[in-house]
Amino acid sequence: MTQSSAESPRVEVHPDRDALATAIAGELLARIADAQTDGGVPHVGLTGGTIAGATHREVARLGPASAVDWSRVVLWWGDERFVASGDDERNATQAHSDFLDALGIPAEHVHEVASTADAPDVEAAAAAYADDLRTHGAGAFEVLMLGVGEDGHVASLFPGYPQLTVDDAIAVAVTDSPKPPPERVSLTFPALARSRSVWLLVSGDGKAEAVAAALAPEGTVEQTPARGVTGTEETLWFLDRAAASRL
Repeated sequence: MTQSSAESPRVEVHPDRDALATAIAGELLARIADAQTDGGVPHVGLTGGTIAGATHREVARLGPASAVDWSRVVLWWGDERFVASGDDERNATQAHSDFLDALGIPAEHVHEVASTADAPDVEAAAAAYADDLRTHGAGAFEVLMLGVGEDGHVASLFPGYPQLTVDDAIAVAVTDSPKPPPERVSLTFPALARSRSVWLLVSGDGKAEAVAAALAPEGTVEQTPARGVTGTEETLWFLDRAAASRL
């Protein structure tokens, strides 16, 4: 099922998590290949979480037979947990395990947030990530993928938190995340908005209320941060039936 209009995000609903992951992976491979055909080196923003992991494994399965040149893809993250390098809590650790290593993406094209071994504190990690994006970014993500929490958060921008209103920085430190681990680095809304296409990936009935709040005609970003990110060309919600059950 697809819903769309010129004024609203496009919503795709798939039968279950597995079908959703396959659809996202296929669309991502097609978008990257199209951008490369046009001569570009697409920069893609990754996310973490269960549906992201399932999607990444589908990319690993489908990627070798696709038209994508994996030497011409640059990867970033919308947020990261400030923990030790290799910790399973890190989004990057999971992504390496799920697909990055299998596809042989050059290490210099994978821009990770500093771990506790690389930065003295989370504020320094945020500053370093902002510098990295400022120096090596393309000015916009071709595709930015974001998960959505049960509370409606995206990246590590949580309801009611001061990071929601930061408009003069690329990345910010979070020191008291309401879900562990407490220290994280997140791109800000202005940085996330520098994306041609924003994809919000949501699976499970536990997220249904947050999805409904984010897509409701009325509401605030303060209450539901997922309302605050839109792409410059399109915003696409990829949902399974359970996540879409309250729409």
